[in-house]
Amino acid sequence: MFIIEYKIKAKNVQYRAIDEAIRTAQFVRNKALRFWMDNEKVNKYDLNKYCRVLAQEYPFAKNLNLTARQASAERAWSAISRFYKNCKRSPNKGVEDGKKGFPKFKKNQRSVEYKRSGWKLDEQTKKHITFTDKKGIGRLKLIGSRDIYFYSLDHIRRVRLIRRADGYYVQFCIAIEVTEQVEPTGQAVGLDVGLKYFYADSNGHTEPNSRFYRQGEKRLNRLNCCKSRKCLKGQKQSKNYHKARKRYAKLHLRISRQREEYAKRLACCVIRSNDWVAYEDLQIKNLVRNRHLSKSISDAGWYQFRKWMEYFGKKFGKITIAVPPHFTSQDCPQCGKLSPKSLSNRTHNCSCGFCEDREVAASMTLLQKAVRTVEHTETAVRLRSPSIVEVNASGDTASTVVGEILLQQVESLNEDPPDS
Repeated sequence: MFIIEYKIKAKNVQYRAIDEAIRTAQFVRNKALRFWMDNEKVNKYDLNKYCRVLAQEYPFAKNLNLTARQASAERAWSAISRFYKNCKRSPNKGVEDGKKGFPKFKKNQRSVEYKRSGWKLDEQTKKHITFTDKKGIGRLKLIGSRDIYFYSLDHIRRVRLIRRADGYYVQFCIAIEVTEQVEPTGQAVGLDVGLKYFYADSNGHTEPNSRFYRQGEKRLNRLNCCKSRKCLKGQKQSKNYHKARKRYAKLHLRISRQREEYAKRLACCVIRSNDWVAYEDLQIKNLVRNRHLSKSISDAGWYQFRKWMEYFGKKFGKITIAVPPHFTSQDCPQCGKLSPKSLSNRTHNCSCGFCEDREVAASMTLLQKAVRTVEHTETAVRLRSPSIVEVNASGDTASTVVGEILLQQVESLNEDPPDS
């Protein structure tokens, strides 16, 4: 399942109708959350039934399509189920006491989602989409790529309207698994992400860190000061303030898109060039608590890079393995001994005589640990009866090997082993 996105071209009246639909979806979500808080033993189906009660009580909620109201209630239930899941987890598994993620009310929702009804796509041209509910959105022109021409209407599961700083967009959720056959390269690589380099691999290659936020920080501060001057204390927000606010938001959006595209391009190149890819299983939420490095870590975009590597690994049928990062920068990849070093020491010098850049040595260690993990898993699979088995990098059950059943991965490794 993947997403196709188009930009919308419409009239101002239609844009205001989209905003009204988004506010209604936010209202339904918050009402569903309040209904769960005020009543006991409420499940997902009770929230869907409550949408009909809201439609009878509020005329503006009735004007929104039924499936859109149900999708908003499902958003509330998604936050509730995540809260239940965090409550069951122990504190030593990433959830601290008192921080279970209790559901919160939305204040500035930016999207509304429709299911299989409430919209109609032009069957012949597929350049326009018409929303048929009573919000008055009407017929919208789609601007963008023509990928949706290759899919039938039965493959479209959901349609989402999104408001961003530079305009309005529509997303189509296509229920098809995208796979592509590529020639095996017989190569394996380990990746160590960092701040000096974006990543360093086990072959000694490094990619520079883009630092898009650092490059645009001066301009961001200038636009933020301009926005602050337009809003005086005790006065109503003027049109000039909203213009300055939009300029500031557009620059933030541009920087985030630059970071996303940079990570996407690098991830695609890495996956296409290798059959095995080993990387660190970092908990970025914990790393950004360091107030000295939080801005640089957020600017690096490690999560986007990992997300796209897992996606392309599944698309191209490659193996991606997340390895626990413990002592990967301290262990020597040649002799295996522990070589302690401070964070300021950027060179790995071991007593065995091995000398290499800190990030490159860590990527070698990551690759070695990933290979040992797969070998251990292969032995375990041979001893057990054939079944669907997924393991993480430490060999325990729970998947960090993305995109393939591990048994099939081990069989493919036996057929096309990487070069040593």
